[in-house]
Amino acid sequence: MGRGKVVLERISNKVNRQVTFGKRKKGLWKKASELPVLCDAEVALIIFSSEGKLFHFGSLGTQNTIDRYRQFHFNNAFEREDGEHDQSQSIYQAAMKLNAKYQSLQLLNRHLLGEDLGSLSLKKLRNLEKQIEGALSKARKCKTNKLLERVEALRKLDSELEQENKELKEKIERGMRLCEENLVVEAHANQRANHGNWY
Repeated sequence: MGRGKVVLERISNKVNRQVTFGKRKKGLWKKASELPVLCDAEVALIIFSSEGKLFHFGSLGTQNTIDRYRQFHFNNAFEREDGEHDQSQSIYQAAMKLNAKYQSLQLLNRHLLGEDLGSLSLKKLRNLEKQIEGALSKARKCKTNKLLERVEALRKLDSELEQENKELKEKIERGMRLCEENLVVEAHANQRANHGNWY
């Protein structure tokens, strides 16, 4: 005896809803990955869970398929209209490319911040790890260069201050010698004046 017709409606129990979501998603994922192999079709699958988690699959990359869909949809929309759409089409295509690039960069930024990593494959996670290590290496190198520049600037300043200090010491010594010489000259002048008073 066959199963009766199941009425589709939202599952009220949260645990059951999550279990069903996991099972159905897995089944959908399996079918999506089989279609390109069996039928040479291009498939993209995008799912947002009720918690807002993103799951996506693309046989040729999700973004590539989305771009192809937009291009196809756009061309069909304009084929239904008459004539002069070349300029509008190129503007629209440029806008779509920029939007796709923006979305891609936003996703990459979230990945770099450690968010939404659950949907990434092991290969993509390794590539992301390499990117982060490369960026970290560049940041360390830049920091080291800045510290070396700072040390060099401080050495130069130290050398300049040392030279300035040396020149000041020499000036002080010259001044003291001049003072001593002046005192000696004054003393001689006083002695002569005193000797002159004796005669």
